[in-house]
Amino acid sequence: MAKNNLLSEELNYIGESRTPTHLHLCSYSAKDIQTVTGKELEDILPHMRDEAINWIQIHGLENTGIVRDVCNHFHVDFLTVQDILNSRHLTKIEEHDTYNVVLLKQLSPNEENEYTPQQFCIIQGENFVLTFLEKDTDFFNEINTAINNNVLRIRNRQSDFLMSVMLNSVMASFMSIISKMEDELEDLEERLLSPTDTSPGIDEIQQYRRNFRLVKRSILPLKEQFSKLFHTENNLIHKASRPFYSDVNDHLQFVLQTLEGCRDMISSLLDLYMSNNDQQMNNIMKQLTIVSTIFIPLTFLAGIWGMNFSFMPELDWKFGYLFAWLLMLLLGTGLYFYFRRKKWY
Repeated sequence: MAKNNLLSEELNYIGESRTPTHLHLCSYSAKDIQTVTGKELEDILPHMRDEAINWIQIHGLENTGIVRDVCNHFHVDFLTVQDILNSRHLTKIEEHDTYNVVLLKQLSPNEENEYTPQQFCIIQGENFVLTFLEKDTDFFNEINTAINNNVLRIRNRQSDFLMSVMLNSVMASFMSIISKMEDELEDLEERLLSPTDTSPGIDEIQQYRRNFRLVKRSILPLKEQFSKLFHTENNLIHKASRPFYSDVNDHLQFVLQTLEGCRDMISSLLDLYMSNNDQQMNNIMKQLTIVSTIFIPLTFLAGIWGMNFSFMPELDWKFGYLFAWLLMLLLGTGLYFYFRRKKWY
């Protein structure tokens, strides 16, 4: 039975990653950048600056004490910390007095062409951004490069712009996943429309169905919740950054629309597979029926001549046996060519 987290002060990481918890600090301003790594909060605290944007990356959530210390330093409430440590928590966006919380899922492909979800949390305050990931990843490499090169004058902007860049990267990842899925489903449809020995089976279609459900579960909650970052009462999202969040929302809508198309295509593929299966079964039954039809008159003749009557003229005829064979061969061959002419076989 699951425990009531409101009745416990303990923090537990709910997940499978065993990545050791470690911290990366990137403190940047229009003038300079300072980066430092550490295993505990005390290792990076001296390098944090009030006049700069402090981006702290926390990789690995197994050490709940470090996660708690970081969150306590920035006055993040206890329930939010519990949500961060729960890798099975649903995607959500929350607005608090001094920070915004965005809880997402990052999907990584494995060798079996399936996707593994990873907890990804962003906490954005006035001059800080905290990112929590279960594992080490190269997801932030492009953002780090942009900060180093001051792309779009990112170092001159507020923390809300950094969060918009992260959300855009997440949307770009989902766009890549869903576009790839759409292309693969179209290839699957072509293979099903031209059945061969290598036609896809139900397992392959079910794999795409599982991927679709995972992507839908990861992205769909944002459809209703993303507006929380837009309303004018959110003081942490400045007016200058709202166009960038609007762009993120456009990407989100594209992913959702493409996702609906994939759902319809998967449903059509299942119907097409069942139709092909029924057609194949009908062809088999037709062939068996034709074979049975050919042998029915032969069985009739064999049954007549197999009766034990004393007076049967054919039994005493010298060519009776040869005549029987010729009659049955001609009858069977005639029926076969008749079915071929009718294109029933």
